[in-house]
Amino acid sequence: MNAATHELRGAAVVVTGAGGGIGAALARRFAAEGARVVVNDLDAARAGAVAAEIGAVAVAGDASAIVDEARDALGGTVDVWCANAGLGSGGDAFADEAVWAAAWDVNVMAHVRAARALLPDWLERGTGRFVSTVSAAGLLTMIGAAPYSVSKHGAYAFAEWLSLTYRHRGLKVHAICPQGVRTDMLAATGSAGDLVLVPTAVEPEAVADALLDAIAADRFLVLPHPEVADYYRNRADDPERWIGGMNKLQRHWEAGAR
Repeated sequence: MNAATHELRGAAVVVTGAGGGIGAALARRFAAEGARVVVNDLDAARAGAVAAEIGAVAVAGDASAIVDEARDALGGTVDVWCANAGLGSGGDAFADEAVWAAAWDVNVMAHVRAARALLPDWLERGTGRFVSTVSAAGLLTMIGAAPYSVSKHGAYAFAEWLSLTYRHRGLKVHAICPQGVRTDMLAATGSAGDLVLVPTAVEPEAVADALLDAIAADRFLVLPHPEVADYYRNRADDPERWIGGMNKLQRHWEAGAR
């Protein structure tokens, strides 16, 4: 039994956006490790199907508003909250205000609202775990997707702030930052995703594996694509060169789109 398995056995875990993709893979993996799992999704049928498969409880609805219901379903406590529900909003800086607002609400404020509801109990108990499904776009950026990139930067910043603020009080935080993952969201990214993400895309189960490794190692940053660490380092070492390289990629994409 590894460290993650020992810690997760019997733990009360909530995974939002778990009707498919990364969320479903996380829910399955936590259940396999012996955790008691709540599967959340806006789509009640999808949540119910995953929950039935793994012997979990389905709680449908907006990820921002289910903390109390999920806590009750788990017997009054939550040990691990996976803020996985996300919105893959494309568009540039001229995207409609409603698109920007929805990306910010789902990709950032849902995390803030969940943490606000969970922290009092976690800090009183001196233990808790918050898992944020961010994206490599939150460390770097993504061409053709301004609302997504900006909001994912916000999600990463919030996870980082939670960790540095409450680590000494028992809160463990993990920020998952994959590149392409073979999900419905990847399929919806269109030609930009085909250019940037598809060539190195991994299965959702690889993301779950990376998270369990990070839990065992007590590591904040979770990189299912290890090369992202090099990209992030290059971005910090020479921002001008990095932006120039990304602009070259943007021009290549624009030329192919014509």
